Amino acid sequence: MNELANISELKGVGEKTEKLFYKLGVFTVGDLIRYFPRTYDVYEKSKEISEIEEGKITTVTGTIWGPVQFAGTRTMQITTLTLRDFTGQLKVVWFRMPFLKNTLRSGSVITLRGKVSHRKGILTMEQPEIFYPSIKYQEKENTLQPVYPLTSGITNNTITKLVRQILENLDLKKENLPDYMRMKYQLAEYNYAVRGIHFPSNKEEYYHARERLVFEEFLLFLLSLRRLKENKEKTENAFSFTTPKEIEKFLNQLPYELTTAQKKVWEEIKGDLGGKTAMARLVQGDVGSGKTIIALLGLMFVGLNGYQGALMAPTEVLAKQHYQSICEMFDKYEIPLKTELLTGSMTLKEKRLVYEKIEKGEVDLIIGTHALIQEKVKYKNLALVITDEQHRFGVKQREKLAEKGETPHILVMSATPIPRTLAIILYGDLDISVIDELPANRLPIKNCVVDTSYRKTAYNFMKKQIGQGRQCYVICPMVEESETLEVENVTDYAKTLQEELGNQIHVQYLHGKMKQRQKDEIMEKFARNEIQVLVSTTVIEVGINVPNATVMMIENAERFGLAQLHQLRGRVGRGDYQSYCIFMTATKSKETKKRLEILNKSNDGFYIAGEDLKLRGPGDLFGIRQSGILDFKLADVFQDTKTLQKANEAATQLLENDPDLEAKENEKLRQYLQKYMQDILLETTL
Repeated sequence: MNELANISELKGVGEKTEKLFYKLGVFTVGDLIRYFPRTYDVYEKSKEISEIEEGKITTVTGTIWGPVQFAGTRTMQITTLTLRDFTGQLKVVWFRMPFLKNTLRSGSVITLRGKVSHRKGILTMEQPEIFYPSIKYQEKENTLQPVYPLTSGITNNTITKLVRQILENLDLKKENLPDYMRMKYQLAEYNYAVRGIHFPSNKEEYYHARERLVFEEFLLFLLSLRRLKENKEKTENAFSFTTPKEIEKFLNQLPYELTTAQKKVWEEIKGDLGGKTAMARLVQGDVGSGKTIIALLGLMFVGLNGYQGALMAPTEVLAKQHYQSICEMFDKYEIPLKTELLTGSMTLKEKRLVYEKIEKGEVDLIIGTHALIQEKVKYKNLALVITDEQHRFGVKQREKLAEKGETPHILVMSATPIPRTLAIILYGDLDISVIDELPANRLPIKNCVVDTSYRKTAYNFMKKQIGQGRQCYVICPMVEESETLEVENVTDYAKTLQEELGNQIHVQYLHGKMKQRQKDEIMEKFARNEIQVLVSTTVIEVGINVPNATVMMIENAERFGLAQLHQLRGRVGRGDYQSYCIFMTATKSKETKKRLEILNKSNDGFYIAGEDLKLRGPGDLFGIRQSGILDFKLADVFQDTKTLQKANEAATQLLENDPDLEAKENEKLRQYLQKYMQDILLETTL
């Protein structure tokens, strides 16, 4: 069996399962091998009952005290018992498992593994795994079981079995990295790494496997980036600009003055536009720092000079919001520019009309989504391309939009605060500007880090805010509970919250498995205040601007990286009202509280990102992932900073010694890089 074989060739994959895998982006055996676990279920050493932490999956060993009790109806049977050790006692509950009354006996010593919570003031473990006799648990102790991202119809067990089947029958793949590079950076061999990432026998093996695969992912990305930069450096500025008088008039009419940082960045952009080579610039600005007005000035600048400008947003709802706000401003300040919206959900007739206007030059500014880079779109004289939240697109998509014009200027906007040292590496094809100052009229968000006992108080606070006409977000980490990683369930949570808040308050939920149109509809209703509380996964991280939203409550805050928490917090504090962020955590871990305290003390994203890097250690790699900057499959720029720096060093030395990778020792890497770049290009054209 080789990696190019279709997924249907695996034993146990029929037509129905094959289609479900397609939904996950898995088409071949190789795709499944590179479908990495999102976390691992760690079977840790058994704890004493007194050491149990609420909200965590824990293993305890004890004696069954008193009778095993059974009650219930035909549809719901409940089995309960009391477990004791020398330090305390624990109530244990199972649902719909009536056979346990015949297998569990008073006085028996058993080991249980499950999530513990307080129910009516009593420490309770619900639906735990049972290991009887207890020695059976020792066989699993310290092992790591993979937990994969799933879709409805495919279980974790299904993926686990199929990956094992592949690894038992797969032809060994030849090494892509040169031996000298592996030796220098002490990287595991590829076949060892693939097995180790799916089924590590211990944490040490996992770290070695992951570091190798992350290094490779970074290396390919950086080499691709250098190739793009080489092409860019030869590009001359094809446009001639003068500074339109309308720009200064517009700035004078605004109800606020640009901050010093905004003015500095705008001067850098104007300098690029009038320079000898085409602009390729990243504008990094914290949430609420005013990047949008800078983008608008750029679009006005080229539009008033008689050229076309395009702004590409990551979601339709955000594109529509940009379009509406730009049209309103142009109307208010009498800016003579024609603007059009272009998105995937428009009808063919609507799209055709916009295509014609763009090609004839009847429109100056085009705001849209990926629809802007479709083959049918032909621009008359595209001079500036702006991508909003660039890490959502990736390098090749940026290039594809740029190819629509005669080497247009490129401006990339990002609200993800990455320390400058990392940004220089990650955005190697771009010059970097930073808006590191918030507008003076912004009210700082008030933060608090609390445990789950505060939830009732938080709900009452939300009721009070809604009573004043405001709105709230509640964020949960996952769409559904997995068998192993227990987190709040969005749909169930929304129902519970609706009961808690009452029918006069409209609660709605939102998650990534919904269709785009459905997501957009919900977000637009929230923007109109037809929904007062939005319970969501992180799909709202890059959402629309809702100035009326004043409360952000994040459940299981310990499950997120600090950069992502900061991004989520940025959904509130956008209006004239005081805003609040509640970080709720179920863990009593001192390390977790120390991390969350960084957010409690500061609203500065760049400071937070820097502090987060200082705190991170290899133990953080389980279960916490940042916001998917640049959409790496496995790598995370915050967690893997050191590996990123090593890969950058390796890429630099490699290209200095062998610019075209022609040496025999680099032959495999050259072929792999070519395939990598083709695959990325293919992804952007789908």
